[in-house]
Amino acid sequence: MNQKNLLRIKIEKYLKIPLLLAIFWLVAAGIMFVISREAGFTMLFFDVIYMVIVLVIYYQKRPDIMAEMVSFSFEQSQIQKELLKDLALPYTLIDLEGRFLWSNQQFYEVIGKEKMRKKSLFHVFSEITREILPIHTGQSSVEIEYENRNYRLEMKCIHARWGSEDDFVDASNSLIAVYLFDETEIKKYIRENQEQKMVACLIYIDNYEEALESIDEVKESLLTALINRKLTKYMQNAGAIIKKLEKDKYLAVFQKKNLTQLQNDKFSILDEIRSINVGNSIAVTLSISVGAGMDGYLETYEAARSGMDLALGRGGDQAVVKDGEKILYYGGKTQGVEKGTRVKARVKARALKELLEGKDRVIIMGHKIPDMDAIGSAIGIYRIAENLNKKAHIVLNTPTLAIRSVINNFIGNSNYEEDMFVKSEEAMELMDANTLLVVVDVNRPSYTECEDLLGKAKSIVVIDHHRQTNEVIENPVLTYIEPNASSACEMVAEILQYMSEKTKMKPYEADAMYAGMLVDTDNFVTKTGVRTFEAAAFLRRCGADVIRVRKMFRFDMESYKIRAKAVERAETYLGSFALSVMPDMTGIESPTVMGAQVANELLDIDGVHASFVLTKVEETIYISARSIDEINVQIIMEKLGGGGHANVAGAQMKGISEKEALEKMKEVLKTMKIEGEI
Repeated sequence: MNQKNLLRIKIEKYLKIPLLLAIFWLVAAGIMFVISREAGFTMLFFDVIYMVIVLVIYYQKRPDIMAEMVSFSFEQSQIQKELLKDLALPYTLIDLEGRFLWSNQQFYEVIGKEKMRKKSLFHVFSEITREILPIHTGQSSVEIEYENRNYRLEMKCIHARWGSEDDFVDASNSLIAVYLFDETEIKKYIRENQEQKMVACLIYIDNYEEALESIDEVKESLLTALINRKLTKYMQNAGAIIKKLEKDKYLAVFQKKNLTQLQNDKFSILDEIRSINVGNSIAVTLSISVGAGMDGYLETYEAARSGMDLALGRGGDQAVVKDGEKILYYGGKTQGVEKGTRVKARVKARALKELLEGKDRVIIMGHKIPDMDAIGSAIGIYRIAENLNKKAHIVLNTPTLAIRSVINNFIGNSNYEEDMFVKSEEAMELMDANTLLVVVDVNRPSYTECEDLLGKAKSIVVIDHHRQTNEVIENPVLTYIEPNASSACEMVAEILQYMSEKTKMKPYEADAMYAGMLVDTDNFVTKTGVRTFEAAAFLRRCGADVIRVRKMFRFDMESYKIRAKAVERAETYLGSFALSVMPDMTGIESPTVMGAQVANELLDIDGVHASFVLTKVEETIYISARSIDEINVQIIMEKLGGGGHANVAGAQMKGISEKEALEKMKEVLKTMKIEGEI
């Protein structure tokens, strides 16, 4: 039923109202007959005259009134059509297949009549698909770019109705009204406003004191002057104001539009400063942090400060850009230099002791599939808690073959409590407000043995030697992350020495920590410094036995054959990378540990600077990455969602095959090689 018929029905109802009122007057006349016959006849007479007049008017004037009303309706409809046609806003009607049905002049000017005759909305705007049409949602909005201009495309569904407003809606006859809002100028001003925002940049010299100590006194001023000159020139070329805050700290401010220039050259100042050589045996490195994308100046500066913590926590010699929620990393190619001073270790040890003394219980947790370093450092913290007469537990769900030889020394040992090792469920029950959670050898929540425990703990301490990533444990009361340390066991060994004048430690505990250091340093070959050997000497004095530790690393013949087969499968890629995929690991208890061992062995091949071994465990591909000092495998693994530190790193990939993972690994290496990142 069309609009004209609906209008006729409404008008007829209105015109019939006087006829219905005549019935009322007839009833009134009947009542008057009861009161007085004369009055009743009089009222009936006038009632008849009223009905005659109403009937005459109804039948004579009805066609004229209907015609006038319908004419007025169509005139209004025509006016609305003309208004839409001349509307300054581009407007069009399309069907559910995207075909243009009607458009106003403004829409023609934007799109062009020829395009509209031959194409649908989907062909004109590639961003629009049939799934985006608001058939069920009623309306939708999409931002598009067309002919170098930005538009916001608003769509509204118009349903065809049959009968009255409450009748059935036929969705198959629906139309889509499309409005185009030109936001090119608005986008331009927003972009200009963003580009003019202040960016805060903090620049720290990582090893200022160490570099000065490595040269003659007469050349110290020359080194400082060269650093100042290069930094000032570099930042001024980016339109920045740079100010020296301390002897090894700088602050620079500039507009955000100039940040792109620094990002495009990948903060080349890192390489320039590192290349300074006036006789210094230690290369000078920088840590740069940029805070951008915040609303106020204070928030921008705080973003730069938190970014600097991240840069230093990752070992320095790199730039971190915190642009709103995004965090980008540049540099980080070199291996960090071990600090000769133990001041930081002593300060952290004192803070940890104060925290432990204020708690009744300590729960220690490492990462999933724990290795020797994770379990060794956990046992070290356990010893610290026991020395302070605090009840301690280590979270361990399933001991792998790699650590079983260590665990067996404690399970069933009368010198240790039966609940020394607890599962995640037990740890969750034990956790309360007066319990301290210490996380060792990991700083990513998703990698911990029990992630839910982090949410329940009120006080958390993090001790780790891996570089930090975007994923961090929230709100720890104490964080000790030292990427330059060889292992978490080394860090805990140093903390132990500052806990009391006479450290009480049992031989099996010293064995576990010594074994952890051996694993992460590949038998003291990689990432070792003076403090590494000092920590090892301390553990030897505490009773660590080299022969007992060596027996822990022995494996059966079948495992040895699998390792040999993995080495045989290895291939050389880009002349300096060794890649291998582990064979079927069904029945092997610690496949990832074996993959790491193969990665270490591949480094013994001449010409290989880094090795990558892929191990499939159920539906997950684990990548073990190892390198010598030429390559930083940590930044390579970050491209795949992993992390670690310069010489030892790893990543996990889920939902893909070994072949696909290997191809993805090769693609990352090739891209980073071409772009000069490795």
